[in-house]
Amino acid sequence: MTIDVHGHLSPPESLRRFPMPRSLGDAEGMIEAKLAAGVELTVIGSPVGAGAMVPLPGVDNYAQSEDDLARFHDWTSELVARYPQRLRAYVYVNPFGGDAHLAAAARRLDQAEFVGLIANTSVAGRYLDHPDAKDFFALAAEAAAPVLMHAPAAPAAGTGLADLMAVEQLGRFSDVTIGLACCILGGWLDHHPDLRLIGQGAGGALALLGEKLDRAWSPEHWAGAGPGRPGNGPAGHRTPVLKAPPSSYLPRLWVDTATPSAAALELALKVFGPDKVLYGSDSPPLPGTAVQEGLQLVGRLDVAEPQRQAVREDNARKLFGSKLPAAVRARV
Repeated sequence: MTIDVHGHLSPPESLRRFPMPRSLGDAEGMIEAKLAAGVELTVIGSPVGAGAMVPLPGVDNYAQSEDDLARFHDWTSELVARYPQRLRAYVYVNPFGGDAHLAAAARRLDQAEFVGLIANTSVAGRYLDHPDAKDFFALAAEAAAPVLMHAPAAPAAGTGLADLMAVEQLGRFSDVTIGLACCILGGWLDHHPDLRLIGQGAGGALALLGEKLDRAWSPEHWAGAGPGRPGNGPAGHRTPVLKAPPSSYLPRLWVDTATPSAAALELALKVFGPDKVLYGSDSPPLPGTAVQEGLQLVGRLDVAEPQRQAVREDNARKLFGSKLPAAVRARV
């Protein structure tokens, strides 16, 4: 069995309002195509709630009302209930959404259809090392809810990019890299030892940056340079208060395999660990070929067969626990 921890489906209302691939409205087609490839369960979620992944003038994903989000989550819940052996879902949450918003997300986690949270790596230009994100991380930790950290429609790291494909393939990739780094530098993994964060797309380029994170934490080349704060680097720098070097926190993150890069997956296995890599396709919206190509990449990994099976299924079962259905290989 293979479990896909990264898929998306959208309600009819969103398909009518916003430009998006039509595959996002075809749940049965997605399930059938994945079953044919050997993927039997997909965890779906929306990184924009009921909003739009294509940046559009006048559309502010973070201005959605709680009623809008309730209708979106009701639709998601009903869809999962229709295919209980094939689907589970993430609850969309804005980390800076406030008490009422976070409380509504927590209530959704009590429903069997929802197995975790999905949140953006940056929100309207702010990363999650900001103190205002503390209640969000406390919620995720208290609920023992895995969080898929997904790039937003308009990533902070994509500022200045005008072409949509440059935003999609470069800006969002970079936002995941920086966003996950900020989760470490913000100290959230120290505050919440059981916090479970999943970085989409093999965690961006974070696996390459352990030493750079450590330099950001302890910039020795600035020692004694003054002005600034003595022993704390240049003015404008605030040394993160961490119990250990930032690079040591990388093995506490999970990442998915939603990348076309074999090199990225090999490095993810080395840096995050073979027990922290989860099969994910980002399909839909990516076509069914992405599912097959991703499985082929996993099949070519230079690991023992038990570790390959862990990436396909076992790691997800350990992470999500009893909220996932047992393996059922019959067709829909």
